[in-house]
Amino acid sequence: MIEHLHPRIIENKDWATALFVLTFAVVAITKSAYETRFSEFSKLIISDKYAKIYRDNSHMKSSFTVGLFFVQIISFAFFIQLAMHIFSENSKAAEIVLKTDWILFIQIATFLLYFILAKYLVEKIVATSFNIEEFVDLFNLQKVTYRTYIGVLLLPINAVLFYYDNIPSIVPLAIIGISLCISIYSYFISIKTYQNAIISKLFYFILYLCALEIAPYYFLYYWITKGSA
Repeated sequence: MIEHLHPRIIENKDWATALFVLTFAVVAITKSAYETRFSEFSKLIISDKYAKIYRDNSHMKSSFTVGLFFVQIISFAFFIQLAMHIFSENSKAAEIVLKTDWILFIQIATFLLYFILAKYLVEKIVATSFNIEEFVDLFNLQKVTYRTYIGVLLLPINAVLFYYDNIPSIVPLAIIGISLCISIYSYFISIKTYQNAIISKLFYFILYLCALEIAPYYFLYYWITKGSA
């Protein structure tokens, strides 16, 4: 007689594996199609040459940017879900956030997509109202470039975190800290590059920074921490 039977929970990781393969393939194809540009892009953290060469707003809609934007969304969605899983697991929360929950992943990815696009549209409206449209377009391109860079860097890290268990909370915290440092560095580069335009419209820039750069990310952080609590 068999006693104390426990149901075996089988986690489906096939969807995640397929997405990892797809995103790595997009990166590989982009690297092959834009070899010189991708080479400069990969050096973004140590050189601002890429930001100076590809500073024209027309590059925002290029296949290079669009392809890596897809990678960025997938990469950030994976990291958010993995961070929520790790924090809930280590804090021994009543309800553990599953890293294999594909429905949650779709929800996070959809939220990120709408968040980024809505923020971009609001910025365009505000920029037009304040008559700083050209500056904001260039500033947005800089932000997109560095945010995409972070997303590409996170991709292999996400793969490691996904297939390993018992990850300490310090790991996602360290990754978040490094990502914030890169983001702050990108703002420094942008301010340095467009300092003349910023000084001439300093009041509007400070208002733009507080309302459209700091506040949205604060609410996003609140949503993530509340969801993993």
